[in-house]
Amino acid sequence: MERWKINLYTIWCSQIISLMSFGFGLPFLPFYIQELGVVDPDQVKMYTGILTAAPAVTMGIMAPIWGMLADRFGKKLMLLRAMFCGAVILTGIGLATRVEHVIILRLMQGLLTGTITASSALIASNTPSHRLSYALGFLSSSTFIGISAGPAIGGFVAEILGYRTSFFIGSALMLIDFFLVFVLIKEDKAPQTKAEKSEISAGKPAVPFMTWTLVMMLVILFFMRLSRTIFNPYLPLYVQQLLGGAEGAVRMTGIINGIIGFMTAASGIILSRLGDKYNKLTLLTILLSAGIILSLPLMLTQTLWGFAALYGILFFATGGIEPIVVSINSGSVPPEKRGVLFGIQGLVGSIGWAVSPLIGSIVSIRFSIKILFVFIPVFLLFALITTLVLKKVKKNKGDGLLGPQKYRNKSIKSSCNHTVSEGK
Repeated sequence: MERWKINLYTIWCSQIISLMSFGFGLPFLPFYIQELGVVDPDQVKMYTGILTAAPAVTMGIMAPIWGMLADRFGKKLMLLRAMFCGAVILTGIGLATRVEHVIILRLMQGLLTGTITASSALIASNTPSHRLSYALGFLSSSTFIGISAGPAIGGFVAEILGYRTSFFIGSALMLIDFFLVFVLIKEDKAPQTKAEKSEISAGKPAVPFMTWTLVMMLVILFFMRLSRTIFNPYLPLYVQQLLGGAEGAVRMTGIINGIIGFMTAASGIILSRLGDKYNKLTLLTILLSAGIILSLPLMLTQTLWGFAALYGILFFATGGIEPIVVSINSGSVPPEKRGVLFGIQGLVGSIGWAVSPLIGSIVSIRFSIKILFVFIPVFLLFALITTLVLKKVKKNKGDGLLGPQKYRNKSIKSSCNHTVSEGK
């Protein structure tokens, strides 16, 4: 088996374990802080927003720095760093006695972890260009399998053994994941082809890093992150509200997270593969339009299971968007610069991750949690408008969808060669 495939499948398993580790306890923070003494409903909403935004702020600060260090010292090392620190932080949250301790540890989580970004950078830098959409889409499925399996299992563990035990189990899983990556992953730290090396030695000018396509894709990524995170931190409280009490809320929250994760994982595998075959911007237009239509009835749902079904379908429609966006970005920069690229993407995503719960906190306190559903189609609409603008610009310029012509031509040539060799 080719090395890039071994890395992909290993990282896929690793990400499931990693996200399960975090998912064992973190989705239940609104319940955990109530156990720590925060009982006023408005304070619970406020601290939920703070705890969600805290790691996003610090991760946004560190993401570009970790990205540059990844390009210099290797993506594998950055992934190992994120996993080890994650294990320590989860243990710390399990030992916390005050909500302030949890806030500090969540800030440290943003500073020192970031397994999704590190994993994506490693795969993007060691995967052939013509397989990027498939690889990143496949990898994204692991993210949502882990995100869904963690709360689904962690919800039962928390109800039986308590929240602290959930965090300790998550920490142990993260350490197992650390050794899995340490042993099995082999990184190609010099992925340049012979043609690239000859061009560099011939003194040819470097391709600009920031392109119009990249900037617009980052805008789309920002709005996607807003749409995905504006409501999720308040899902436990919404479930508790619909049930009329805390009894059964943890278990039901885990089940709904499981549905969301399964649908998003299926989307990452099924829909993002289309990005290797068809026009990426056309796919983004279709998926964003579907997301807007599906999100509109959310506010009208009256039952918990009806909400879970519709919310899951929404995440299936939109789950393939980010992998396609990331594959477009990855194809627009050389492999040895993709650590910086994913650092920038991490920064943009973290800004969205930080802004949305703060909006959610203000809106949910002043109005109601249900009003947050209004923001989902609004943010998706902004992403759709950005996509249509970029599509029109590219049509007028006759530009391709993978960035600089240099990398697009290589991708096409490589794709043809692999098609013959693989007998597709």
